Amino acid sequence: MFETLKAQPADKILALMQMYREDPRDTKVDLGVGVYKDATGLTPVMRAVKKAEHQLWETQVSKVYTGLAGDPAFGDAMIDLVLDGAVARDTIAAAATPGGTGAVRQAFELIQMARPDARVFVSDPTWPNHLSILSYLGIETIPYRYFDNETRGVDFDGLIEDLKTARKGDVVLLHGCCHNPTGANLNPAEWDAVIEVLLQTGATPMIDIAYQGFGDGLAEDAAATRKVVAAVPECLIAASCSKNFGIYRERTGLLMAIASDKSAQQLNQQTLAFLNRQNFSFPPDHGARLVTMILNDSALRADWQAELEEVRHAMLGLRTQLAGELQRLSGSDRFGFLAQHRGMFSRLGTTPEMVEKLRADHGIYMVGDSRMNIAGLNAETVPILAKAIIDVGI
Repeated sequence: MFETLKAQPADKILALMQMYREDPRDTKVDLGVGVYKDATGLTPVMRAVKKAEHQLWETQVSKVYTGLAGDPAFGDAMIDLVLDGAVARDTIAAAATPGGTGAVRQAFELIQMARPDARVFVSDPTWPNHLSILSYLGIETIPYRYFDNETRGVDFDGLIEDLKTARKGDVVLLHGCCHNPTGANLNPAEWDAVIEVLLQTGATPMIDIAYQGFGDGLAEDAAATRKVVAAVPECLIAASCSKNFGIYRERTGLLMAIASDKSAQQLNQQTLAFLNRQNFSFPPDHGARLVTMILNDSALRADWQAELEEVRHAMLGLRTQLAGELQRLSGSDRFGFLAQHRGMFSRLGTTPEMVEKLRADHGIYMVGDSRMNIAGLNAETVPILAKAIIDVGI
């Protein structure tokens, strides 16, 4: 039977990683992989996570299954972190998932069950896994304009014009903060306008929030999501703990389905548990347990938030340093957008040919669409990247 299988497209980031490993140059710089790295190039285990793991090792007496939707305490802790009372708790169904990707996948399957003819509007560009999963499930995808290659900001007029073509039963996929892959975010007034369009069209928002705390702060990064859920009757939220807790390999995520009333919440909760059963039965618990412990312990939470702030400020410092170095070398402020973007990523807005030239001539590795992981830099590599950008003529 296996002879009928067709080769699947190679993962571009994995291929980039392999090329980076094989590059002998001492000055090579990896800006492709989407993980946070400290100044030494390490993706560290956060202090609070280490402490929570030690406590868990000392106190945990069983590894028995959790419920199909995971430990309810994890759902409660994450709902509080993301929404902070923006809507009534008894309207929110929640299920733990294997990472934020698992939450996204379950959300798309829920959409397909509820509305087989739903179209999902996605920003152009968006995280490639969004498109890959939607394509695999056979869900119609409609791109809406988002990134302006000239300004390296949001094409807001185009975005609004495209979202106005949505209709009731469609879903609009939004990035809660730190847009991946561009780093360009909507401002509060623009979020208000998006909400107005959602209310006019009747489309349902789905928010992917994977970088809370990496942009302007925990509360600030969740502000748009809270504003949306408070304004619309229904919403889906896929949340990830990979980045802000640094537990990438523990695969810890949560899907929330917000309904208009308590009776609909009960049906949504049953459906989320059903979907988990069909896909992986019980979700992983180790990472979820650590997150729950950290968020519910005042000392652990304070330590986690302090370290998260260190991470956030480190990335902001790299952005400022890179924008300043490029201004010095170019004699212009055309790279000022790098300091304005937020999160791990920025998109240079250049061509694949220029990206290849950066790799071939200077050992700078980034995704072909010019997305670069700012957290892959350090104080020593920022000047190397800046010089390479100017040298190739971007």
